[in-house]
Amino acid sequence: MIYLGISFFVLLAIGVPIAFTVGLSAMAYFLSGQVPMQIVVQKMVSSTQSFSLLAVPFFVLAGNLMNETGITSRLIKFCNLVTGHMRGGLAQVSVLLSCLMGGISGSATADAAMESRILGPDMEKRGYSTGFTAAILAMGGLITSTIPPSLGLILYGVTGEVSIGRLFLGGLVPGILMTAALMIAVAIISKKRDYKPEHEKFPPLSEVFKGLIDNIWALLFPVILIVGIRFGIFTPSEAGAFAVVYALVIGMFVYKELTVKKLIECLSTTAIDLAVIMFIIICSNAFGYAIVTGRLPQTLATAITALSNNRYVVLFVVMLFVFFAGMFMEATANVLLLTPIFLPIMQNYGIDPVHFGVMYMILITMGGMTPPIGVTMYTTCSILGCSVETYTKESIPFVAAIVVLLVLLAAFPQLVLFLPNLVYG
Repeated sequence: MIYLGISFFVLLAIGVPIAFTVGLSAMAYFLSGQVPMQIVVQKMVSSTQSFSLLAVPFFVLAGNLMNETGITSRLIKFCNLVTGHMRGGLAQVSVLLSCLMGGISGSATADAAMESRILGPDMEKRGYSTGFTAAILAMGGLITSTIPPSLGLILYGVTGEVSIGRLFLGGLVPGILMTAALMIAVAIISKKRDYKPEHEKFPPLSEVFKGLIDNIWALLFPVILIVGIRFGIFTPSEAGAFAVVYALVIGMFVYKELTVKKLIECLSTTAIDLAVIMFIIICSNAFGYAIVTGRLPQTLATAITALSNNRYVVLFVVMLFVFFAGMFMEATANVLLLTPIFLPIMQNYGIDPVHFGVMYMILITMGGMTPPIGVTMYTTCSILGCSVETYTKESIPFVAAIVVLLVLLAAFPQLVLFLPNLVYG
């Protein structure tokens, strides 16, 4: 394990992409003669032969298609309609948009990049500081990764053999609470800085109703997925296939904005996205096989157990570790590497895997929004031309709001488990 640890941190420190870092450090372990390389290659290939993993490419494609159908522009108008009267109007619009886009894109970085390109320039023109704009657009991606269909929750469910249907339901209430927490933080900051609302008062209910009707296809999407999975109409993987067909029908025949050219661009973008994700998956599987062979999970479990018998102390230690890991590694790799290590420990302490999974995904994803190697942070900063130092300073109030929410979720598990228990029993 010394070879694995040294090679991993050296490669990470010199800036080798995370997939290669994970794969090469695993190879360093196996070259020490512990296991024949043929078995390692077989493990890497077999990690892709999972029916449940089909959900990932389908939902990635569906998210890309939805962004080209005109749904995003309609959602922005609707969010502006219902939150534009609040202080920090456009910032509030961005938070609500992340909540609604959570049911479509399922990816924090994709959501942050999209909003940075569309809303970022307008926010800066209206007097919002670049750091504030970058911070709220990046942190809003946390909502997207929590509300179904979250790609992170799908990977966690596949890796930890946890019900994806229960995870989807478990993410709904925390996602809504996160939306409220970030909107409150925006309101407080906007009041201090005198960021103006977009319009003076809440619109007439007739306009709100009209906006709902115009966005009904986007708003129905996550509802159809959850109901379909719960009542056995389709599995999570089949739900992804349904999502693709749904996006094609809405884009081509309802809104009529999805052209052949846009479809080809979507397929090209999806192919690149999936190549990255699947390469991380196969390399992470080799890394995971190495740490299991080296008995790292058992050693780490013994060390954590020795700290305390109190489940909340252990949960705090694990979550702190997960957050720091998220600061240095990409979320997909973290889910695949850390889930087999920490999930059994949490279950031994009687913590529900759905409860743990939702908090776990929030923290892992938030690591991507903090220095030094936050993928979402760098994506947003590069698009908006914001320095990391300015971004970091402006993001502190939003990070504090999420930490308060996590404390509430840890103290009151039913905030996560209420809906899964109600629907699944």
